[in-house]
Amino acid sequence: MRLIHSLIVASSLCMLSFTVPAQVQSPASSKVKKITNRKSLVPTVQESILRPHLAYLSDDLLEGRGTGQRGGDLTVRYLETQAALLGLQSLFPNQAFPYRHPVQIVGSLTLPDSHIEFQSAGKTFAPQAGAHILIANSNGREQVAFEAPLLFVGYGIIAPEEGWDDYKGIDVKGKILVMMVNDPQPTAAEPKRFGGEAMTYYGRWVYKFEEASRRGAAGVLLIHTNASAAYGWNVPQASFSHERFSLAGGGNPMEGWWAEASIQSVFAEAGLNLNEMRAQAERKDFLPIPLPVQAKVRLHSQVRQVEQFNVVGVVAGTDPELKKEAVVYSAHWDHLGKVEEPGKPAQIWNGAVDNATGAAALLAMAQVAVKHPTKRSQIFLWPAAEEQGLIGSLAYVRNPAWPLAKTVADLNLDSMNFVGKTKDIGIAGSERSSLYESAQQIATKMNLKIAKSVPDLGGAYYRADHFNFARSGVPAFNVGSAVFSGDGHFEFSEHEHASEQKMKGFKTSYHTVNDRYDPSWDLSGMLQQAQFTLNLGYLIANDKQTPHWKKGDPYGLIKR
Repeated sequence: MRLIHSLIVASSLCMLSFTVPAQVQSPASSKVKKITNRKSLVPTVQESILRPHLAYLSDDLLEGRGTGQRGGDLTVRYLETQAALLGLQSLFPNQAFPYRHPVQIVGSLTLPDSHIEFQSAGKTFAPQAGAHILIANSNGREQVAFEAPLLFVGYGIIAPEEGWDDYKGIDVKGKILVMMVNDPQPTAAEPKRFGGEAMTYYGRWVYKFEEASRRGAAGVLLIHTNASAAYGWNVPQASFSHERFSLAGGGNPMEGWWAEASIQSVFAEAGLNLNEMRAQAERKDFLPIPLPVQAKVRLHSQVRQVEQFNVVGVVAGTDPELKKEAVVYSAHWDHLGKVEEPGKPAQIWNGAVDNATGAAALLAMAQVAVKHPTKRSQIFLWPAAEEQGLIGSLAYVRNPAWPLAKTVADLNLDSMNFVGKTKDIGIAGSERSSLYESAQQIATKMNLKIAKSVPDLGGAYYRADHFNFARSGVPAFNVGSAVFSGDGHFEFSEHEHASEQKMKGFKTSYHTVNDRYDPSWDLSGMLQQAQFTLNLGYLIANDKQTPHWKKGDPYGLIKR
């Protein structure tokens, strides 16, 4: 294993010294011509290929593949070098680096002299930064200072298809919006509203910040509870204590989270009852509530402009017409990188499961796919900055390397099965489109059951790169993984109880320094997922019909 690892490192470092020329793609083109008239065979993904890539991408050498960090740059260089070696064709042959799709990002780190305080009825309240309240800006400004009144806007949602509008046309410019995360809860009369028990995109913090920015608010404070956010305070706390990233050209002057206990205390002193307001916000006729609380905000941020890159390559299709269309396989390459805190030694957050597994699997899939093209083209995409809010895939769909109108599906891999082979496969999210029936067909051929469906309480469908394709009108889902939520819903082929416990145990390692590669991992389940994804991609890429959204799904109404 060390020898293989060393060879990969050595070959990659050797190729770092020169620019990959566009003509390196010619071998793939010749292979397409040679087998165009053969019956297309689905190739087999090899562990001997996948494991070394996984070990290398998880290595300390890449320093956790951080956005805007040296490790991220090395990762991009490795992926584009491997893409060239594999014979993936470039979509940007005239560029110096023909596999790079640029992503312009703003990095912002909130500095210690930043603060927010509240005044009400002659009293001043200053929640402890970090412990009780988290604030930052995402508009790229180094200095932000203002005073503004608070306005409670319920869930902060405008959803025409649900007949829901928390803003009711009120001008929110110059105000700090206080709102809940998650969605309005189902009722006996409307058990399926906003997805029933599942979280919709309207419930995600990303949507809340986006909507506030669109409406010109001075700031946003999300009320945090473990139940509504689907994770503890430590998750946003970790994010806001480090550099945060956003696409250049947007963002809010101030955004953050406010712990429930702290907000309850401040509101009580102001004569407000948060629980009563939250109950009102469960109704469609809710009206925004002006609060007798004034906030004083000072944000001092260290800001930098970062150019990061998605990596993308293609296996050209063989059919004269269908090759103009493409199936996308995606897996983000980034993790949280090298984290330095005052007075502490730097720590590397390697992100072995999340998502060196998916990035490595795509390399292993591409290596065999170039030898067996399909009628439609196949795109292999490694998005950047997923951990920072799906930034790379958002930049891709806004400026796609392949027209979205000709992109028939996106199959995403994120945090794959490192425990062992299973009797089932997870296809949650595919039921929104005809991808579900296609996935069922592949599962049957592979003697796999469809994993038991569970309510998407944490909004997992909206937390991976496929979602940006979905909200751009492209049928898409995240293939196969209960690891994503850490709940371990697989039915394992061997040592079922122990395997399930191992999978569930990863929940304590998710987004921590403990997500490290272990050479003893059984990759049979990972290979199974990769093979299932490739099989499904081949079915789609060779089918006369293209995937379509199910009737009534809002993403099916989007014009590409």
